Order: sequence, then C-alpha cells, then structure tokens
Amino acid sequence: MKSTIDQIKDIKNHGYTLDFSTVFNNAFENYKKIALYAGLILLVFSILFGVIAYSILAAIYGINKLSNPEFFNIQTQHLSQINLVYYLLGTAFFSAILSPFAAGFLKMAECADKDQEFKVSTIFTYYKTRHFFQLFIGTLLISLLGGIITTYLETQKLNSLGIIISLLISYFTFLMVPLIIFGNLNAINAIKSSFILILKQPFVLLSLMITIVVALFVGFLALFIGILFTVPLSYSITYTIYFSIFKNDKEDPIDTIGQSDLE
Repeated sequence: MKSTIDQIKDIKNHGYTLDFSTVFNNAFENYKKIALYAGLILLVFSILFGVIAYSILAAIYGINKLSNPEFFNIQTQHLSQINLVYYLLGTAFFSAILSPFAAGFLKMAECADKDQEFKVSTIFTYYKTRHFFQLFIGTLLISLLGGIITTYLETQKLNSLGIIISLLISYFTFLMVPLIIFGNLNAINAIKSSFILILKQPFVLLSLMITIVVALFVGFLALFIGILFTVPLSYSITYTIYFSIFKNDKEDPIDTIGQSDLE
C-alpha cells in the first residue's frame, strides 16, 4: 500500500475528486453518533479549563484585576516589546498544548465510523502516542506565524487584513491534524500537504468550511451552550474529508513518520 506521502504526490500531479453532498451526508451520520457525548465532554472540560485558567490568573494578578473587564481587553499595539513576545508565545503554547485534545475528537469520529466504543479517555489518546510532539510543533508553528502576522498588522491599524490572513492560514492548514494522526506525517510535511490538498479542491472544501461556520453560528444563537454541541460537527466533517480524499488509507505499520519529503 502506498504511503501517505506517495498518495499526496499522486494527488499533486493528478488531483482528486470530492463531492460536497456525499461528504456532508457521511459527516452528518458520523456526527449523530458523537454529538451528545462530545458536546458533554466539551461542556465539562470548558468549565474545568475556565476554572483552572481563572485560578492561575488570579494567583498571578489578583482577583481585583480580574474583576476589571479591561484586563481581558488586550490591545497588542499598547504592549511593550517584551510583553508582546510573552503574549505571542503564551497564546501559541496554549494552542499547541491543547491540540492533542482537539485531535482526540477526530479519534472519537474514527471510533464512531468503525462502530468501536469510545470513552472520555479517547479524547486524551494523542497525549500518549508518538503523534503528540508533531501535533504540538505543527500547532505551535501555525499559531506563531498567524500571531506574528496579525499582531504586526494590528500595530499598523490593518486589523481587517490581519483577520483575513488569520482565516486563510487556518483554512489552508486545517488538514494538518488528520495528516499527522491518520497519515503519520511529521508537522512540516503535514502543513505542506494540507496546502496541496486544499489547493486541489478549494471551492468544495471552502463550502464545507462555510457549513461549519454556519452551524457554529446557529449553535451560538442557541443560548451559546448550543455551540458546544455543534462543534463536534466540525470534527466529523474534517474526519470525513480526510477519508474521502484517502479512500483506501489505513494506518500502515511500515510507514515512517515524515521520512520522505514532498517535492
């Protein structure tokens, strides 16, 4: 069986087909299997992470500062250079350390697709596997790149351009995580491969991403808590997209992580 890298080289040369309705229908069937369980997990851990974050900030800055709404209204253009560096590194590190947690929902989608049992511990699968480092590095690089670009543009009063670039970076790299955990690529190859795959079917994939955004918006309107039960749809769609592209892709024990370079 061809490695993921070899399949991507074929796709780079010949492209691939992707049907919106097929992907969405399959993703929705997958979503129905994980929606309630994943939504409850998101609810519980959102509260838990919120309490932990608040406690840490309270210990560092004091409760009085946290009670001031302006404390959370960070204006990057008003930060000193050293504080700006701390801010960028802190947000990037936070995103990177949570990336295996997010990847766990893709594992849950895989279990649902294969009619396998999944538990709360499924969410933490990739904190315990060889994929952790690649997920961490990949997310750290993307977060730092996006953060540096948007922060610079904010200092130039080009906030709208910064938002657009940030969205584009997120769009062109959203397949990085499944390429790491299912395709066994290293972070750099996964990022490059994500660009290649998306550039081959930009409009179909963009339509699917817009569908996710609309679902999240509807969830937000449903007393906000509804968003926690629509977020799993994004993971089901991402999972289905990946396995619609790599239709015969199975984890191959002889595949090595990122040993081949994309040309």
